[in-house]
Amino acid sequence: MSVHPFRIDIPQSEIDDLASRLDRTRWPEANPSGIGWDRGVPPEYLKGLVDHWRKEYDWRAAESRLNAFPQFRTEIDGQTIHFLHIRSAEADATPLLLTHGWPSSFVEFTGIVGPLTDPRAHGADPADAFHLVIPSLPGFGFSNPMSRPGWGNLFQVASAWKQLMERLGYDRYAAHGSDAGAGVTTMLSMLDAEHLIAGHVAGPAPFPFGPPIDTAGLSGGDLDRAERFNEFQQDGTGYLRIQATRPQTLGYSLNDSPVGQLAWIAEKFAEWTDPATELPDEAVDREQLLTLVSLYWFTQSGASSAHFTYDGMRGYAQMAQHSDTDAPPPSGAPTGVAVFAADHSIRSIVDPAGSMASWTEYPHGGHFPAMEVPGLLTEELRNFFRKW
Repeated sequence: MSVHPFRIDIPQSEIDDLASRLDRTRWPEANPSGIGWDRGVPPEYLKGLVDHWRKEYDWRAAESRLNAFPQFRTEIDGQTIHFLHIRSAEADATPLLLTHGWPSSFVEFTGIVGPLTDPRAHGADPADAFHLVIPSLPGFGFSNPMSRPGWGNLFQVASAWKQLMERLGYDRYAAHGSDAGAGVTTMLSMLDAEHLIAGHVAGPAPFPFGPPIDTAGLSGGDLDRAERFNEFQQDGTGYLRIQATRPQTLGYSLNDSPVGQLAWIAEKFAEWTDPATELPDEAVDREQLLTLVSLYWFTQSGASSAHFTYDGMRGYAQMAQHSDTDAPPPSGAPTGVAVFAADHSIRSIVDPAGSMASWTEYPHGGHFPAMEVPGLLTEELRNFFRKW
């Protein structure tokens, strides 16, 4: 039941080892000339990003910025859980639980901590202040090592988050999540409706291994999202099928090659961020992206987060197989949805019963809104939770 303060302190030997590995990268030379992103991360782009990581990026500076946030670790059901806990100066602030997904971490939310906890200092209404709890999913970051297989079960994670909020003394709280974090938030709305004020998710999408979306009758933004989802099913699920079937085999490479880990993540930022941007570090800050990748490397989260995906996709497939879209939705806390430009969410498919408390679509942003469009996400969260 104990909660211990935590501070990031990566040994210098590991930082030196990363530099040495980057210097000794064995680049593939048998590349077709002029290849683009359709075959994966182009070598010219990746070499430039690696060069910046090796020569200009400063992990110690990033570590110092992260250590400015109060961090803790606790054990729940035998699993070490790392989390940030930042209390607002506003005494009546609403506790808000923020959950990341893959390939992300608590780093995703650090840019919105100030506006959410101290709106007064950011020119907003102090009544919109939040106390923030930002945990790392099991197998991600400093919620490592994984104690046993199965932690990708989102119901189990939601149960752990329920215990975490109880342990921190929050009787009533709100929650937001994206990607796997959206799944955890949805589970919480049913599992802990007694204590959850409301839940909010970014970009819920149709089951990726399900049938293609029938585009008949769709128009405008819904048609665009459906076409992009069908293209994603055809060309964009390779990473997911590997992690969902052979995480251990993949893990050897991600755990041994920092360039491999960088490419594995950078490709998703290229594909899943705002369509108006061409390169990953045009959509998000390059330093923040490299901090996220460095965190994966130092905590060996490439392999463990793949195992999380393996467990999670099995649970997701079982739920999708037994779901009845004509049945009334289970009762739970009210839920709001934000759909950003790169998302595939279509309300008639994701919310056919019209049960969501709110549904807002934005022309900008993508899968990582806290990093891409922090102002939009901050205002979205303020507007939604103000109602409850």
